[in-house]
Amino acid sequence: MATALLSVYDKTGLLPLAEGLHGLGWHLLATGGTLKALLEAGLPVQEVADYTGAPEAFGGRVKTLHPRIHGGLLYRREEASHVADAERLDIPPIDLVVVNLYPFEATAARPGVTPAECIEQIDIGGPSMIRSAAKNHAAVTVLTDPGQYEMFLSKLAEGTWSLADRKACALAAFQRTAAYDAAISAWMAIALDAEALPERFSIGLEAKQGLRYGENPHQHAAFYVRPGAPEEGIAASRQLQGKELSFNNLLDADAAARTVFQFAAPSCVIVKHNNPCGVGRGPHVLEAFLKAQAGDPVSSFGGIVAFNRPVGVEVAQAMVQSFWEVVMAPGFSAEALAIFAAKKQLRILETPATWPLSAHGLDLRSIGGGFLVQRPDDAFTPVEQWQVKATGRGPRPLMEDMVLAQTVAKAVKSNAIVLVRDGGTVGIGAGQMSRVDSVEIACRKAGDRAKGAILGSDAFFPFADGLEVAVQHGVTAFIEPGGSLRDKDVIEAAQRLGVWLFFTGTRHFRH
Repeated sequence: MATALLSVYDKTGLLPLAEGLHGLGWHLLATGGTLKALLEAGLPVQEVADYTGAPEAFGGRVKTLHPRIHGGLLYRREEASHVADAERLDIPPIDLVVVNLYPFEATAARPGVTPAECIEQIDIGGPSMIRSAAKNHAAVTVLTDPGQYEMFLSKLAEGTWSLADRKACALAAFQRTAAYDAAISAWMAIALDAEALPERFSIGLEAKQGLRYGENPHQHAAFYVRPGAPEEGIAASRQLQGKELSFNNLLDADAAARTVFQFAAPSCVIVKHNNPCGVGRGPHVLEAFLKAQAGDPVSSFGGIVAFNRPVGVEVAQAMVQSFWEVVMAPGFSAEALAIFAAKKQLRILETPATWPLSAHGLDLRSIGGGFLVQRPDDAFTPVEQWQVKATGRGPRPLMEDMVLAQTVAKAVKSNAIVLVRDGGTVGIGAGQMSRVDSVEIACRKAGDRAKGAILGSDAFFPFADGLEVAVQHGVTAFIEPGGSLRDKDVIEAAQRLGVWLFFTGTRHFRH
């Protein structure tokens, strides 16, 4: 009689699997909650403690760490000395292990969780059994995901379960334990020092969805997530209609949502090629959308649009007058969805109500020969702490517009220049090698709307020329971090030109 050991935290699919094994004449072993679930279902099952002769100890911390378990998994069936040891020690073979692990990742991500709670969710027996079974996959099957159960039972019943199948399950098992250990080590590094990055950085990911291609058709691509971790951002969003989301769609959708959810007021962000091209805020989302679209109507065409409030019928009616790739919001009314349905190719994405600045608190990028890792740019100096370096001839700029200008500047590729007026962007200059070139682009896009506008810059002005160009177009206020060797020249120019100049003290480069 073949023997299966079942010990799962996630009970999904457990009973059909156990019933199928019992029907095929298998002997079932189980522990804890798994044992209870099988007994309540009326299935014949033996408790592991009875099988090993060693009772559970230390509040359940030690249950399966026993030679009769690991010996039954690890001994090589074709090795005569191993078989002799098994007979001498009365260790029968265990042919199948079904294990999924304590939810460490979900526990560690829970707000307010204590270190003691996280430590209790570090599974020891589960990974040990998984690794023993996976190592001896020549004879033992290990299942670590409920999605594997149906295929296993089907092939087992047909007599077609093979070494190739066991190898595939072993690979999945080692990938799971690697990801699990990576999550634990990352948590411990952060718990020991919230600022320092770990000396060794491990990350275990699994493919959530394949993509048609990457940035270009000749590039393979997929979207990966950390297994077991709570879903957030794109992973927690739900596509309601439209074509499949592409690699570029996901990049732009994240950029749009990451920016829009930084605003408290109803807001809209339109992104093209990973840069905001229009941002608006207002008392309601319709006004926010109209301001965002008006910020740069030409560039906005075919963009990714994100809202931080649910979208209703008025917004949908305004939006279908133009072409968009993706519309994102934390909810859509039934009437709005009916209107969008006329645009069958339009992708509608329902998002969570908040958005992370990065995955699991880290910004990771690949370069030739390695990886760059940093904490996300989550800093923002409060307006009250900004230093007034020059007082303009006109009234002090609106705080809301100043915050809007500087928040958008954080999201724009360096060198970033953002012009804001009356709750919306009117001109954005992005990604130029010279800051004055970004100023000229932003002012050209704004046209007459530059008159009376506020300028937000992601970094200091190295020369006074950027201010001088913007003032020629009518800009009346400037926000920058300061820190240039020529700050004195820039301050003197602002005083001479009669414009407001604020230093925030915080740079926001985005490369």
